[in-house]
Order: sequence, then C-alpha cells, then structure tokens
Amino acid sequence: MFGGTILTYSIGDVEELAGIRQNVLRYWETVIPGFAPRKDLGGRRVYTERDFEIILRLKYLIYEKKFTIEGARNEILHETEAYETKAEAMSAIRELRGELTKLYMTARKYRQK
Repeated sequence: MFGGTILTYSIGDVEELAGIRQNVLRYWETVIPGFAPRKDLGGRRVYTERDFEIILRLKYLIYEKKFTIEGARNEILHETEAYETKAEAMSAIRELRGELTKLYMTARKYRQK
C-alpha cells in the first residue's frame, strides 16, 4: 500500500506472479472459507495483498509441505483463528493498559496533594 492506494491484482497477474493456474485459483475460492476475491463492475476477480498472501501460503502448504487441500484449508483456518485470538488479546491488553494508566495518574494526583 503506497500513498493510500491499495495494490490489487487481476487473476492473470496472480497466475503469473504466484505460478498458480487460474482454474486452481477459482477452485481454491470454493474450498477455502473466507478466500473469495471481490469482483469489479465487469465481473472480473480483483485480488488484494491479503488474498495474494493466502495464495502464496496455500501454494507453500500444498506444493512444498505436501498438505492435502483439506489439510491446507484447516491450517489456514487455524492460523486465522490464532491471529484473531492474538488480535483480541492485544486489544484487551491495550484497554487494560489505558485503564491502569488512568488509575495511576489519578492516584498520583491525590498523592501529590
């Protein structure tokens, strides 16, 4: 992402960059929950950076690590859940830190009097 512009890819771009055929990409869309590129007004697939990262991860799991498509799907789901859990935990920690800071500042103010 540069200057507020979101980088996107066509299915042909993804095929060329990732080395995954278009029919395989379309198949992955049907079996990987949450992986569905949006479509432009002309009905053409538009892949985001996040979509592209998922594609590269799937390619690695399937072609390098020899996962089945089901195994790769489960791994992607597990990784997504772990990320979401960590994001929720980090948000909770930030909230708690803010509350503790407020309490500290209040206690400090009364201690100085």
